[in-house]
Formats: sequence, C-alpha cells, structure tokens
Amino acid sequence: MNRADPTTAETNFLSATDREFSVEEVAEIQTLDATMAGTESPATPGAEPSETATTEIEPKPHKLPTPFPSLPRRPVSGRYRSGGMGFQLELRVDVDGRRPVRKVSGDFYQLSGSTVSYFGSFVVDAPVLTVLPNLIMIKGIGRYTRSAGAPKIRISIPRTFVFAAPAPATVQFFTLTNQPGALHVCQYVSAYFRTVQYELDKVADVTTPVFDHYNTGSLPSGGPARNLSVISGYAEAGVEFQATGRNDVIPNLEEGADARWNNSELHDSMERHFSQWRDIPQWAVWEVACQEHVLGTGLYGIMFDQQGKQRQGCAVFHAGIGGTTSDKLRLQLYTYVHELGHCFNLLHSWQKSLATPPQADRPAALSWMNYPWLYPGGPSAFWNGFAFQFDEPEIIHIRHAFRNDLIMGGSNFAVGSALDNSHPFDENLEDNSGLKVELSVEKSGKSFLFGEPVHVKIKLTGREGRTVHPYLHPNFGLVQLGICKPNGDVLVYRPLMDHCVMGQAVTLGPENPSLEDVIYCGYGKDGFYFDRTGFYQLRAIYNAPDGSRVMSNILHVRVRHPVSVADEDVADLFCGQDQGTLLYLEGSDSEFLKHGNECFDTVLEQHADHPLATYVRLIKGLNMGRVFKNIDTKERRIYVRKPQPEESVKLLSRVSDVAESIGLDAITVDTVNQSIADAHLRSGNKAAAEATQKRIKTHAKKTLAGAKIA
Repeated sequence: MNRADPTTAETNFLSATDREFSVEEVAEIQTLDATMAGTESPATPGAEPSETATTEIEPKPHKLPTPFPSLPRRPVSGRYRSGGMGFQLELRVDVDGRRPVRKVSGDFYQLSGSTVSYFGSFVVDAPVLTVLPNLIMIKGIGRYTRSAGAPKIRISIPRTFVFAAPAPATVQFFTLTNQPGALHVCQYVSAYFRTVQYELDKVADVTTPVFDHYNTGSLPSGGPARNLSVISGYAEAGVEFQATGRNDVIPNLEEGADARWNNSELHDSMERHFSQWRDIPQWAVWEVACQEHVLGTGLYGIMFDQQGKQRQGCAVFHAGIGGTTSDKLRLQLYTYVHELGHCFNLLHSWQKSLATPPQADRPAALSWMNYPWLYPGGPSAFWNGFAFQFDEPEIIHIRHAFRNDLIMGGSNFAVGSALDNSHPFDENLEDNSGLKVELSVEKSGKSFLFGEPVHVKIKLTGREGRTVHPYLHPNFGLVQLGICKPNGDVLVYRPLMDHCVMGQAVTLGPENPSLEDVIYCGYGKDGFYFDRTGFYQLRAIYNAPDGSRVMSNILHVRVRHPVSVADEDVADLFCGQDQGTLLYLEGSDSEFLKHGNECFDTVLEQHADHPLATYVRLIKGLNMGRVFKNIDTKERRIYVRKPQPEESVKLLSRVSDVAESIGLDAITVDTVNQSIADAHLRSGNKAAAEATQKRIKTHAKKTLAGAKIA
C-alpha cells in the first residue's frame, strides 16, 4: 500500500558516502538545509532551542586560532555510556563520520543493587549544532518512550586530536522552562552505535560454501569497490557484529525421504540449536545456512517469527543462492544481509506503510531490503545502481530506533501494523493493468463456525500475454490481505513467516489463463483474526511486477455463534497460540507446540464427529505423511522422524470423505488426495495410489509459493 507523499522529494537514491564527514561539513550541510527550508538562525547565539524550533542552526566561529591547526580532529560520533548509581545512560551521537544522519539518541537503564533493567529511550530528531575548534555542543528536545520531566538536552563533547583518546560527553537535561535536570558524564565506548552477537551455523548437506565475502567491484554496481562480508556490511551501517565462534556444522546423520526443510522444522530447530537462545530481548541473532526449503529453489531465505520473543533468527537456502561465481556471491551477500535486516525489524522496501509508525513505501529504494526484480527497470537497473547499503530511513532506524523496536526479541516484527481506516483498500480511481483478482470461499453461505480455520481462495486472471509473478500468498509480501472486523477495525493479515523469493515470471495465455492459491488467514502475527462472531469483509491487493496495485473484490464472510456446548468446547480447544501455529504450519512434531497438539488430541478423543475435528485430522495427516527433522543441541546432530504413511492415510481418508460436506476448497482436497496417494506409494500399495490419483481434479493453475506452474 503506497502512502508516498507526492509533495516531498524522494530520499531513496543515496550516494555512496564511503568517506567520512567532519563535523564542520555536517554543520555546513545542516545550515544549507535550514537555509533552503527558510529557517533563520536564532538571534542570540547559544540560546536554548524552543519547543517548536528545534531545527535551528547556531552560527559557528570560523578560522579561530588553534595550537595545531593542521592536525585533524577525531570524529565525535559513536556510543557513550555513563557510570554511577541510579540510572545509566547509553548515548548515541551521530553528527559526523560515515553517513551521519544528524541525530542523537539514547537508552536509560535502571541500576538496582546488582541488577540492571531497561527503563526507556529517547531520540533527538533535529538537534542544533554549535561547532567550535575544541568543542561541539548539541542541543534539542527529545522524543521519549515515556513522559520526561526535563525533555531538553544539551550535550558537550570536547574535540580531541586524532592522536589523543576520545573525550567523554557531558549530557545535561533541562525542563521546558530551562531549569536544569539530571547531569550524566558518558565515557566513549565505541564508534559503533550498536553491538550484536552473531552466530552463523550450517547444515552438513549444504553443497556449496557458506558465504564469506564478495568484491563489489566484480560486477557493475552503484558504489565503490570493496570486499564486503556480512559483518563488514553491517559495520558500514554502524552496527558491530561480533561472531560468537560457534559456527557449527550440524551433521545430517540420517537422510530422510525428504531432505528439504519445512517451516515447522525450521521453527523447531531455531529454538533448539541457537547457542545464545534465551526467550528475552537481547542483542543476539542466529543465521543458519540450509540446502533447500520444501517450497523449492525459488525461496532464498526466511526470518523465523512464530512464538515468544520474535526476530531472533533467520535461514538462507543455498539451493537457490549457492555457488562461487560473482553473481552467486553477490546474491549470497544480499540474501544473508537482507534476512538479518528483518531481524532488525526492517520491512521490505515496498511495505514500509505496514510499519509503526507507517512510512512511505519506497519501491524504488536502492537498499538491501528491496527485491532486485521488483525495482523499476528490473534486476539490471537495481544491481547497476545498488551501493550495497541500507537507505537513509533504514539507517536511522538501525542506529536510533527505540530499543524495543530494534533489539532482537523486543517488539514483534512490524508491531502495530493495524490500519486506522480502510482507505488503502479503497477502489482504484483507474485500473488499466489488464489483471483481475478474485477472493472466494466454497463454504455454504460463506459462513464459518466459531473457531473454524478460515481459508480463502485467491485467483488471478488477466489478458493474454500479460506477465505476472505467481506469488499469490501473503507469505511472500506481494499480496496484502485486508480484514475488516465486525467492529469496523481493519487489519492487514500478517503471516507468521515472511518468505523472501527469487523473481519468477509467468505469462498468462491459453496454457496459463489463471493462477490460484489458498490462503489460511485465521492466524498470524497478530493472533487469531476471526476471534469474534459477526460479519467480516476481506479484500486483497496484488502488487504486479510493473508496480500496478490490483484490488480484488470485497469478500463478505460470517463467523457464526456457537449453538451447542460441543461447539463451545471445541472452539476453546482451537483457540490458543500453539494451536494457531500448528494450523499455520499444517502440523508439527515440535516439543514447543506440545500443548497445542494435546488440545487437538482432545478434540479427536472427545469430539471426533464434530465438523472441526476434520481440520485436526487434516493437519495431523499431512504432518504424519512427511519427514520431520529436529536438531539436538547437546549431541549436535539432526534426528529424523520418518513418514508414517498408514497413520497419514487413516487420518486423511476421513478428511476426503467429508470434505464436500464441510466446504473444503478443491485445492485443499486435491492436496489431501495427493498426500494419500503418496502415502500409499510409500507403503508399496500402487493400486490404491492409482485409484486415489483418479480423484484428483488437477488444478493446473494452482501456484504454491514459487512451485512450478503446471
């Protein structure tokens, strides 16, 4: 959903600022910015900034004599920390050095005995700089996570020569009436604004080397040539990655029938194997190199985001990105950094309006967080202009976002993406895209039982010869699904896992007149979306490769009130975080979802004939029919639970028998029958497999997350 302001200049096209700026240069740039904006300097030099005039630039003396006029001064930007008792201040000054964004921010920590706890954060968005030969002063009004009695800030930092140690920063807080508040003396800590513990592991069956570094001059790009690794790439953004030294090779001792990873296995493995794992906010992140996902080579990477504290781990898949040629190394660098960017709570460039607070979508950003194949002009235009960096708003977020909006395990990914109105889903004033998107359900009366998993079919059609991408599921970020609740609240459905995929083009024509998929939208990052009875409205936006935003019809569905005690009991057994995750993952053996599986077992034991029991058999049957892998952290090896075809057939056959009566969509029914046929083949029953295959209606236009189009 594009919320770009047409009255403002685009800020996505950034020059490659690889040299460092001096504080004088930054002050001159800021003075020029103020002049261009019509901002006048204050009449009295050194006057305190007013609450409504925090962007003034104070005049700085020029050409004052210094003892060593030819010696350069140290940059003052970086991280500082105070000592003492009561409160500790961690200060970030960002006014010179590499890509200065001219902001100051900080975090307060409360010291109580031998414990330290996070208290709150602030950022000064438009500070006033006074630059003297031996001193820099920074003034402004902070924006705080909690109410501040003395919101004005004055920071004084002596400017030392390059051969001298960095000087401390003195931070004085003032009330709005200029009464002095707390005073903190913060010692210099680091040139980096953040420090993160980084663990990179790999699975033994990865057939190509794990990424190390790439020379950005090997192929045309928009920036200077340099050797970049994941660690140095983030260093350029002002973040220090410290390797944990636990770069494990996880042995794959037992190769199952399916050597590919699915979402439930990855979910389970992250919590088992990450050596830094703690279910708390912490500056630590895990990245694992795997060979292939069940969705195929088109899936490059995924950020885990299911339970508990989010944004702590991600995976990359070498089946799609692996290799040693320059283009493959470039793709690996991009993918490794991109997935970690999600762990810093960065959305894709074209999804910024889903953030909190929402920003303008930036589909033309030359950023790690964009897709090359979605960039205007295509992949060649992107790579030729890409300087291997984040864009400026992303740099600001990484360096100066409030702590809980950035730290791994802090605020949920893109927390608060609920829209305050339905305007982004209003009709286009004009649509010449030649495409049509339809939402539908195959339920009688378009109504669902309370607690019933909501599945919606999405179909894309268009004029012959039109080139489209096949990613119709919101998992891939190219379709947004809006849900208007009975009380009028409008939410955007946010899947538990964000899948980052390669560019894939499909040409609509006689062989592929349409594409279809089924979206389970009952549970996602915001919990259960259909959590009350009443009437709902759903609408999808398909973001076409050429930038067109194609609106679907408005689908009206109803969630009915329970009419019996059994309805209420089953609904209670379906409503839980574990149960929602299991429905999203289509089943899992994970011990972290044990409670959810126990609740579903109770449904089968006590309410076997209830309509919702069919959905339990569906996910359990699909799960039993596939390999499940998990990683044993202590023994450092993979354990594989082999498929259980007989149990799978038993469960799924009952689903197939009642599918029509409960209104299961045809695509799901075909998936069930194909799973039954596969299970029969594993059991050696070829005749039963062939009989089941005949029941499959061959939905050739179905597209599943990058799978081949039949």
